[in-house]
Amino acid sequence: MRLPSALPVALLTAGLAGCGVSDATPEPAPASPSASASAAEAPEARSAFAGLAALALDRRYAALYTLESGGSSREIVAAVADDGTWRVDIPGGALGGTAGVTVIKVPAGLYQCTLNTPTTPVSPTCIRVAEKGDKVPRRYDPRVQRLFRQWLPVFTDRKAPLAVSPVQRLAGVEGSCYAVDSVTAALDQPVDVGIYCYSADGLLTGARVDFGLLKLVRSAAGPKSLQLPGPEVAGEPMGQNAPPAQPEPSLVAPS
Repeated sequence: MRLPSALPVALLTAGLAGCGVSDATPEPAPASPSASASAAEAPEARSAFAGLAALALDRRYAALYTLESGGSSREIVAAVADDGTWRVDIPGGALGGTAGVTVIKVPAGLYQCTLNTPTTPVSPTCIRVAEKGDKVPRRYDPRVQRLFRQWLPVFTDRKAPLAVSPVQRLAGVEGSCYAVDSVTAALDQPVDVGIYCYSADGLLTGARVDFGLLKLVRSAAGPKSLQLPGPEVAGEPMGQNAPPAQPEPSLVAPS
């Protein structure tokens, strides 16, 4: 289903105005990819999955998703522009879920930006978090953006230590789904293991990983280019931990 032509622009420039966190029925705990597989890992499955990931690398789009996790649902906006710039808007993606965050890649580097939402209204500002590459440093990493860009080169690398098996579609998700697991015991796994689903033309339609269940709502053609949603500033990016609680004011008069 295509979006009206103005909607991607509105979603990407208004910072998810009108979207927020809502109650939802909790999802069951994600199943182990290996336990969910409908067939044993086979070379043809790895080849088919790598082919879809290669299409995803070239796909240009703006899309709205839901992310269900911990009994709540958030709306995620992801876009990849014609010039290769990309952006993912993640409400509740920083400071222990109390702040929204945008992760955006432009020619100058990879940035973390504050995200304006109805529950946390702000004027967006941006801080560069990486000069090169597409990886956010761990202490600032909301993880959601990994599903759209970071893992695709790994998925297309047939020498990467992965086991890939076809599985049944996730409920409410279109396309072909594959369970992806790591075959290395290293603590730093090459990807987020889970179930990944793609349309035949390489659009991510769903994913189930340890931090939630992502489902495509609707999509449209990508913009020509993406720019930072606010000015670049100096300072420390927002971390993942909640800010420290402010002490309660004392009600006892000094003696």
